Amino acid sequence: MLYIGIDLGTSAVKLLLMNSEGEIVKIVSKEYGLSFPHPGWSEQDPEDWYTQSIAGVKDLLEGQDKDQVAGISFGGQMHGLVMLDRDDQVIRPAILWNDGRTTEETDYLNHVIGREKLEQYTSNIAFAGFTAPKILWVKKHEPENFSRCVKIMLPKDYLAYRLTGVFSTDYSDASGMLLLDVAHKCWSEEMCGICGITVDMLPKLYESYEKTGFVKHEIAEELGISDSVVVAAGAGDNAASAVGTGTVGEGKCNISLGTSGTLFISADHYVSMRGQNAVHDFAHADGNFHLMGCMLSAASCNKWWTEEILHTKDYPAEQKDITDDMLGENHVFYLPYLMGERSPLNDPLARSTFIGMTMDTTRADMTQAMLEGVAFGLRDSLEIARKLGISVTKSTIVGGGSRSPLWRKIVGNVCNLTLEIPESVEGPSMGGAMLAAVACGEYPDVKTACEKIIRITKTEEPDPELVAKYEKKYQEFRRIYPALKEVFPKLQ
Repeated sequence: MLYIGIDLGTSAVKLLLMNSEGEIVKIVSKEYGLSFPHPGWSEQDPEDWYTQSIAGVKDLLEGQDKDQVAGISFGGQMHGLVMLDRDDQVIRPAILWNDGRTTEETDYLNHVIGREKLEQYTSNIAFAGFTAPKILWVKKHEPENFSRCVKIMLPKDYLAYRLTGVFSTDYSDASGMLLLDVAHKCWSEEMCGICGITVDMLPKLYESYEKTGFVKHEIAEELGISDSVVVAAGAGDNAASAVGTGTVGEGKCNISLGTSGTLFISADHYVSMRGQNAVHDFAHADGNFHLMGCMLSAASCNKWWTEEILHTKDYPAEQKDITDDMLGENHVFYLPYLMGERSPLNDPLARSTFIGMTMDTTRADMTQAMLEGVAFGLRDSLEIARKLGISVTKSTIVGGGSRSPLWRKIVGNVCNLTLEIPESVEGPSMGGAMLAAVACGEYPDVKTACEKIIRITKTEEPDPELVAKYEKKYQEFRRIYPALKEVFPKLQ
């Protein structure tokens, strides 16, 4: 049988076709636009997600035996706010995960409602990218749109709703709304009340690997597939990517060096944050839980520095002069906060900066500092997990940035982790296809699917001498943001 995984990303939808053995048959990508109507805002038209996904499925299945398609599932950009009216029409463009307009609403939730209550209601505190602050923003600034809203959903769930007519979400994606009681896996009535909405405006909750419905007959006809094709709930992009890298079970870790950067640690039980909620405490796509630190800018720092500042797209050429003897010796530091920062700072006003340059600073020194700054930012979230008593000694690593051997070496030694490189680095789309296969009974559970499908092709060990050098540099890095924290708001 064949299974489709749909990764609904920020700039494109990526579709993957997988067979019963877990082999990738075909991959297709379709781009769509991103709107920035004001500085710090980020929006998209949900209709673009649907039309490009349908076009992508058609391309994906061209030349394939369409009768073999058994299931579809998703990995999707998290936290986005999609609002529908009584006629199921989108009320306004979706406000995305990387939108920074909700500073006041986030402060209200954290400081007026209070972090202790938020943690009690949801296991998390408010971050500017989360869905609940977005709802409060619309309520305040667009009351007419707010009054028309009868359904609130996340990006991938809008696509699933269009495909099936079923109003659904999964626990992993819902965890990032600040509306879910993560510990008890139910909607928080208290948080709904705070946001001025009701529970019936929110989707029905499912495990990521559960069947939510079937492809509508008219859509199935258009795609040339059966209307008995199962649609599974799917997962938030990070949880889906974790499934696609085999990061399930106690103490497993995955680092993603994508546009954003994530440190994802899976657990087979709920982990109380005990006030250490600078990282996220979410449900996982395997039915259990995970901790996650998310940096807003990771590989995007590399893209900005290389393409916008150095005016080249030859990434390897910019890194070739950074030799092994330079690692751990750099006198230049870089704060990777191009769009503010989420974990663990929770500061949308933080900004990126280079510091420590002297007359002998070179282009290579600054490129190295940028790579190291992202690694130090990931280490910040890892330190939170270690304070909670979670021992992590190795991690898979994926994302565009992970293709750089130099960057992998820096990350592994900054974090003192053994890094494992999976054979497939397709992330959320692969995870989505695997969830579809579980929903169809191809595998009994997510863990078994991971054990059967995921293969590690390379392992890289940290160097104890370099680890010691980077420990000293990390402690120096940690002092920079606190020294500049009060400066950043004055730069706005």
